[in-house]
Amino acid sequence: MVSNILDRISFWALFAVITLLPIFFLPFTSVPIETSKGLLLIVGLSLSIIFWAAARFSDGKIILPKSRILVAGLGIVLAFLISALFSPVMKVSFFGAMLDTGTFYFMLSAFLLMLASALVMKSERNTRMIVLGTLASFAVLFVFQILRLFMPQTFALGVLGAKTDNILGSWNALGMFAGFGAVTSLFSLEFFELGKEFKILLGSLLVLALFLIAAVNFSLVWAILGVFSLFIFVYKVSFSGKVHREGEPRSFPLVSFAVAMLSIVFFMSGNFLGAYLPNSLGVSNLEIRPSFTATMMVSRDVLAHNPVLGAGPNRFPEMWAMHKPLVVNATNFWDSYFDSGMGVLPTFIITTGGLGIISFLIFFVLFFIAGVKCLFYSPKNNAVNSTSMLLFFSAFYLFVASFFYSTGPAIFLLAFAFTGAFIGVFWSNKTNGYATFSFLDDPRKSFFSILLLVIIMAVCVAVGFKYIERFASVAYFQKTFSAQSVDEAELNINKALALVSNDLYLRAYSQVYIAKMNSLVAKGASLSETEKADLRSSFENAVSGAQSAITYDKTNYLNYNALGGVYEVVAPLGVDGAYDKAFEAYKNASDLNPFNPGLKLSLARVSFANKKVQDAKDYANQALTLKPDYLDALIVLSQLARGEGNMNDALSYAESALSVAPQSQQLIEYVNSLKNLVSISAVPPTITNVTKTTAKKK
Repeated sequence: MVSNILDRISFWALFAVITLLPIFFLPFTSVPIETSKGLLLIVGLSLSIIFWAAARFSDGKIILPKSRILVAGLGIVLAFLISALFSPVMKVSFFGAMLDTGTFYFMLSAFLLMLASALVMKSERNTRMIVLGTLASFAVLFVFQILRLFMPQTFALGVLGAKTDNILGSWNALGMFAGFGAVTSLFSLEFFELGKEFKILLGSLLVLALFLIAAVNFSLVWAILGVFSLFIFVYKVSFSGKVHREGEPRSFPLVSFAVAMLSIVFFMSGNFLGAYLPNSLGVSNLEIRPSFTATMMVSRDVLAHNPVLGAGPNRFPEMWAMHKPLVVNATNFWDSYFDSGMGVLPTFIITTGGLGIISFLIFFVLFFIAGVKCLFYSPKNNAVNSTSMLLFFSAFYLFVASFFYSTGPAIFLLAFAFTGAFIGVFWSNKTNGYATFSFLDDPRKSFFSILLLVIIMAVCVAVGFKYIERFASVAYFQKTFSAQSVDEAELNINKALALVSNDLYLRAYSQVYIAKMNSLVAKGASLSETEKADLRSSFENAVSGAQSAITYDKTNYLNYNALGGVYEVVAPLGVDGAYDKAFEAYKNASDLNPFNPGLKLSLARVSFANKKVQDAKDYANQALTLKPDYLDALIVLSQLARGEGNMNDALSYAESALSVAPQSQQLIEYVNSLKNLVSISAVPPTITNVTKTTAKKK
């Protein structure tokens, strides 16, 4: 039957998405790994939906599970849609630079992945294939990454660098995924009737997962794994330890008990035991992310102003810049750019507000209730129900991981995929669990149903094409930074912008023309007329790029910072009003990131260059107030005091700077020179650009 063939193609396309998502990447390319996974998601999911819709043409009926979880999932999508429509920057909230995690289209993709899984996974055979494919994906990822720990260069594949670089995401995300593999293997060992060979394979996979978790040494993974393995142990003893024959003792779930105890030991010991394996392997990992307290503080401030719809999807970086806790300036990460908060789900609290919170709460309550029914109110000797329990456990683990950690797109998408598979299998085991809608027997139903299916297929084709177009731009954008010449970089960034225009690309465009200006200025007075015209054109393009970035997103301080950098570069060349325009741009950036001392110092630097010494002192002092150990601000204040002839203050600031960086030979020489000049009443004003901070790129 044609519909069966089309359904099989739909299944295999979805199978490829779910099983390859953790390990898919494009080796020997300049395409980021997470962007490659986005390509797999969009192309595979589009093909699955298209062939599913084509199958419905053939059999003339649509079968949907009667699940309120799916309706609640649609509610999440609607919450993101409404929040995005009222977002200050709709382009950022709908799609972002490249299907960013947390955008409306990302959440729509997650929901469609869940829906497709529910529709396709209603048969036990399909679900078993997905489980086996996922286990194979675990094995490939774990073996590959362990080999990389011992042979990092051999398995770099032109994409990976340090030992902690991997094909899933961040190093800690790999630890979270290894915990997922451990939970899945453990559950399968405890609750499925398996042959000896398969038990050995699952046991080996569990050992590999535990080895990777120990190598990552992320205490949160041990905590979550300990809780889940302990629950598996208790559940096994309570429900599955029945006596097969009279007088035969209950089987003791030794494996789950051992994993639970091991997790507790590693979690409680901290670095005393946990640091042994990473140190032995030469693995060091420093991941910067907002703490739970900092994320909640930002959430409180954002919801106070936008309680219903939040800041808008994908706008956490702007909210972090505006509301970050002042205590962050006491760390080395005061100028870090964060795409998300402590976890994926807490970030959505900030970006979608009360509407998003309510929609997620309804979704998780319904999901949890269905899981409880599956675990405690279904027959325990049913193989289909055991599969349902495994899928629920898998999805639940991934959602928990996404709450406590910013897992990246792969893990969050898999959480929805396994939720959909759980819905498909669990509802297929219910009486009247599915609703059937036939439309070929009624011309009116047939017309509207076929029209809807055609629209769905057309939308999938259009979305897939547009994503591939955006995907092609990424390669050109990455080549911009690896270009061997300014002309080559100019060519690549223009090709990228011809495909997609966003503020990230436009800032890079501006930087390319700044580099081109600098290369021309370095030639001095020997410029030809053609080169002078090229210099003017480069200046205009640099300004145009930064201004276009501001037009794209007026709430991102990086765009104003880029414009300020352009004018500051050309101001010494005699461009009229350049210092004033640089000051205005930096002031706008500082208003959007009020607790950033670097932007205050930029204002001080431009003010001094524009001969506004008092303003320069005020802004430098503001920078120092925000960050008392700010080395660059101390140096600027020292040089300002020296320029005014105040040698004592100049020496005091310089000595404070030296206490921050006692090993700096330049500072030592500078302090010694000031000590020799303390008795001198006046010194010609001077200020250097050593404190100039390059505009941070996203």
